[in-house]
Amino acid sequence: MIKIYGMDTCPDCTYLDSQIEGNAEFQKVDIGAHVKNLKEFLKLRDNNAIFDECKKNGSAGIPCFLKEDGTVTLVPEEVGLKSRPAGDAIACSIDGKGC
Repeated sequence: MIKIYGMDTCPDCTYLDSQIEGNAEFQKVDIGAHVKNLKEFLKLRDNNAIFDECKKNGSAGIPCFLKEDGTVTLVPEEVGLKSRPAGDAIACSIDGKGC
């Protein structure tokens, strides 16, 4: 099973919802739903170099995909899903330039 860490208020995360609906291969973990989920994600984020660039540019690092073998990716295509189209005008970053 692949865990997807994200939030229901993140457009990049919600774009994946219809792609994983009914697919037992994926487990969605909403880090905004409970502090336990947030702490689980932060432990992963604080201890994995894949998030270094996210931390530098002020991104949260979601959606994040934790594969069964323990590897982490931030790229939906690496787990068989599609990214939100780049031209989409929705933004959730503080500066309003992206997510």
